[in-house]
Order: sequence, then C-alpha cells, then structure tokens
Amino acid sequence: MTHLPKSSAAPPQAGPGLPSIPPQPGRPAMPVPPAPAPPTRRTAFAEGVERVRGAATTEPGRLRIIGAVLALVVVAFGAVTAWQTSERSAAADDVLHHSQPLSSGAADIYRSLADANTAASSGFLAGGQESAVSRDRYEKDIRTAAGGLVTAAANAEPGSASEAAIAKLNRLLPEYKGLIERARTYNRQGYPVGGAYLRYANEKMQKEMLPAAEDLYTKENQRLDADYGDATPYPWAAIGLGVLALGALGWAQHRMYRRTNRVLNHGLVAASAATTVALLWLVVGHAVARSELDGSYDHGIRSLTVLHDARIASLKARGNENLSLVARGAETITVDGKAYDAYYYDFDKDMGVLGKGLSEARKLADDQAGTTPVKAAAGNMVVWKQRHASARTEDENGNYQQALDKVIGAKGATGECFDSVDHNLARAIGHEQDEFQQAAGDGLDAMTGLPVGVAVLAVLAAAGGVAGIGRRLSEYR
Repeated sequence: MTHLPKSSAAPPQAGPGLPSIPPQPGRPAMPVPPAPAPPTRRTAFAEGVERVRGAATTEPGRLRIIGAVLALVVVAFGAVTAWQTSERSAAADDVLHHSQPLSSGAADIYRSLADANTAASSGFLAGGQESAVSRDRYEKDIRTAAGGLVTAAANAEPGSASEAAIAKLNRLLPEYKGLIERARTYNRQGYPVGGAYLRYANEKMQKEMLPAAEDLYTKENQRLDADYGDATPYPWAAIGLGVLALGALGWAQHRMYRRTNRVLNHGLVAASAATTVALLWLVVGHAVARSELDGSYDHGIRSLTVLHDARIASLKARGNENLSLVARGAETITVDGKAYDAYYYDFDKDMGVLGKGLSEARKLADDQAGTTPVKAAAGNMVVWKQRHASARTEDENGNYQQALDKVIGAKGATGECFDSVDHNLARAIGHEQDEFQQAAGDGLDAMTGLPVGVAVLAVLAAAGGVAGIGRRLSEYR
C-alpha cells in the first residue's frame, strides 16, 4: 500500500478572495486563482491625446492639426482686436461727448458762482440804485450755476464724491441767494447792516461754495484723465496675436512649399493678405487715434485747464477789489506779524495766480488765434494793476469816493480792465475748446469701424486658411 509523503506545511485554507474546491475524500482542498481585474477605462482627454498623437504620425493628420491651429490663432487675433479696440473707442467717445463736457460744465459752475459774487458786490457798491446790467449779470450767473448743477447731478455716479459736492452746492445756493437779497434790501434802505450781510454771503461763497465747486471740477477732471488713460494705450495683446498669426501662416506656406514645390496656396495667401490688412489697420488706425487724442489733451485740455483757472482768479480778484471798498477796512489779516486789509491781500494773491496762468497759457497756445487773446488779457491785467494801485492809494488816504470812481466809474476804472480780461479769456477758452473738439473728434473717427472690420477680416482669414489646408488634404483622397 502506497503512502503519501507527509508535509510539514498546513494545507492552504480558504480565505477572503481565495475560493476553494470542496475537499474530496483522500484529497485536501485546493485554492482557485482569483479572476483577472477588468481593464481600467481611460479618460476622454487621454483618448483624445492618443488620437492626436496617432494622427500626427500621418501627413493628413498633421495638416488637420495645422489647419485647426491656424484658424484658432487668427480668430483669437480678431476677437482680441475687436475687444481692445471697442474699449478704446468707447473711452474716446466718452472723452469727446461725456467727461470733457462735464469737466467744462464743472468749470462753468465754478466761474458762474465766482462771477455772481463779483456782480453782487459791484451792484452793492453802486448804492441803492443798482444797475440793471449788474442785476441781470448776477441772475444769469445764478441760473447758469443752477442749470450746471442739474446736469452734473444727472451724470454723477451714486455715492461718489462728485454727488456729495453737488448736493452741498444745491443746499448752499439758496442760502447764498437769501443773504444777497437781504444785503440788497438793507442797502436800498441805506442801512449799514447791508454790508455785513454782503460780507457774510461772500464768506459763504469763498469758504464753502467755491471749494465745493473746485472739488467737483477736480473730480470731473480726474474722470476725464481716466478716460484718456483708457483710450490711448497700445493694444499690445492684439498686435502680438496679429504678428503670431502672420508668422504661423508664413510657416505653414513655407512647409507646404518644401513638401510640394508649389509656390502659392491660394487659401493661405488670401488668409495672409486678410491678416496683414487687419494688422495694418489696427496699428495705423490706433496710432492716428492716439496721436490725435494726445494732441487734444496737450493743446486742448491742458490749455483749457490753465485758462479756466486764470479766469476764475480774475473773477475772485475783482470780487475782493469790490469788497475791500464795501468793508472799508473792517476785515484784516495778520501775516508775519503785519496787519493787512484781508480783501486787498487776497486781491494781490489772486492777481499773482492770474499772471502765472496767463504766462503758462501763452506757452501752451500753438497758433496765432490762441496766442492773441492771451496777450491781450495780459496787457489788460497790467493796466488793471496800475489802476488798482491808484484806487488803493485813494482809499488808504481816506478818499473813498475817488477810490470808488476808480473802481466802478464810467471811464478809466478797473472795471473796464476786468471786463477786458474776462472777455479775452472767454475768447481764448472758446478757441481751445474748438481745437479740442477737432482733435478728439479726429481721434475717434480714426477708430470708426475698426473693431467690426478687423473681426470680419479675421473670420475671412480663418476661412481662407482652412480652405487652403483642405485643398491640400483633398490630394490624399
């Protein structure tokens, strides 16, 4: 009888994942090997990469990849160009039709308030018989300021600093008008308290209203500068994509020439031509627009800012000159231990600002039409200072009536010089405004049709590139 050898190892036992064959008489249980795991399914991306890799091993596959890349780059060039040029065109339109008119409107609010204050003080000096001209000028300035505030409020951003300044001016304007009317009433009745009301109204104007108007003017100028900043930068992303698209098209044509010895592929040539036209249009059109907009800023906005400041300084100087006679020395200021008449001191300061502004405006003027009124205003200012010195001497010597005649008299008074300065500055502002309108308009026109035109050319270029590649693919069928 044959005996099986004894093994020192225990027979394998069934366990998790290891099924066993039921034991048979005389034989130990044997394990069953596990079933193989199902293959892991690849992701769609991996399968796509594998397909592209497989296609790249054949010339038709390579051509399809090249055609897709060319179309993608050219369309991207058109899309980015349309986006960037649309933004710049919109900013240029804002400069011309929105922010600059609002900036000019804010300057008009400031000027109208200062001129109203000057007209009120001039009418007060005339005594109880205020002239109709002075009264009409005051009323017109108040209406202009009120109308400007309505326009500014309609265009102010909610919660902005401009809105706060407008609200403040809307609150202060009726208060100022009430003080002026009280001053006039008491002045007509011959009560000295009328001068006190006028000085109080002037203080409200100088310390509250004009600073708020100046703040509004500053904020609108900042908005104008921001629009210029959005309109003038070069569209480097679009230009870079245009150069890349041309380079890709040139490489594709060179590759095709080396493989087929065919000099031209009509589709790729058409695509290259359309891309070249689009790129040249972009570069030249934006360069012209940028040049015109820069010119509108350098020879328009900068000059307008200086001229507006000079005109406001002349108005404030005239108002201080009048109030010095109204106050009759009642308002003083101490500087470096020395007492000065407050209004004469401010007059000298305002005339310094006026002289500096006229000098700068003369440098910025780039033609005879702009230089002539500035020169005339400078000459008027010199005479004004001479006549003012004579009137101040009379006032300081106690000759009040003689001083008054030299300030508001019918002939040879400082009022004539002020009116001439104001008139010539208004002429200069009008000229610079026209120059701005012309240059900014030309800049906006240079970008007209650019976003849509380049987008259309890019689509045509992409279609031409795909057609050119398709023509080559057809040779493999």
